[in-house]
Amino acid sequence: MISIKDINVVFGKGTPLEKRALNGVSLTLEQGSFVTVIGSNGAGKSTLLGVLAGDVLASQGNVLIGDTDVTRKKTAARAGLVARVFQDPLTGSCGSLSIEENLALAARRGKRRGLVAALGPKHRDHFRDRIRELNLGLENRMADRMDLLSGGQRQAVCLVMATLAGSQVLLLDEHTAALDPGMAEFVMRLTDKIVSERRLTTLMVTHSMRQALDYGHRTVMLHGGEIVLDVSGDSRKDLQVEDLIAMFRKMRGQTLDDDALLIG
Repeated sequence: MISIKDINVVFGKGTPLEKRALNGVSLTLEQGSFVTVIGSNGAGKSTLLGVLAGDVLASQGNVLIGDTDVTRKKTAARAGLVARVFQDPLTGSCGSLSIEENLALAARRGKRRGLVAALGPKHRDHFRDRIRELNLGLENRMADRMDLLSGGQRQAVCLVMATLAGSQVLLLDEHTAALDPGMAEFVMRLTDKIVSERRLTTLMVTHSMRQALDYGHRTVMLHGGEIVLDVSGDSRKDLQVEDLIAMFRKMRGQTLDDDALLIG
């Protein structure tokens, strides 16, 4: 479903601030794979998601989503293929619009715009049914502005938004990092349910080693813009959080700072 081959990304090329963010990264994901991505700050995690979303164009290499070569396609041209949920839910939604208006926009992602009703009775019923599945009572608040919701409620709605346009690739960029532990666990269980039911090919960047091992089928570690660990199956089941921390320390050659990763 996703094929990334020999991807290189260089920011500020030819300047004193030149930085190689990804260095020859290759990765293949089958349809429905759920891959967790870990790495210290600056390892290239968000850049990797950006390359898939089209926010970052690779300096070298190829990106295929299904049978479509999207290497040189920008974000708008990939909108029907890729959905993304950010750490800040208001990054991927509009706070001044209502819940149902945000859902209507998300449902049209990647489609041609025209003079058609975005919120007819059928749309409203469908959106309400999807929001009802969250069990948060938001189906009774569809006219409320998004910025009136709590962070966890907004993130739950954003997960629903990500599935409305039929995209088969879901990118999660530390989407629980700003939530309290209880709501983070709720959003993770919801994520797991949505990914499983809809067979979404998913990459989830996280700083939580616990999440990286508890969710998904495969874990990839980035360091210095390169993949230094790629585990799945029994090898992954045998890993403990302490093992991942030890690998981080070995890669960095020093004791990790407290903010470099979160064990929880």
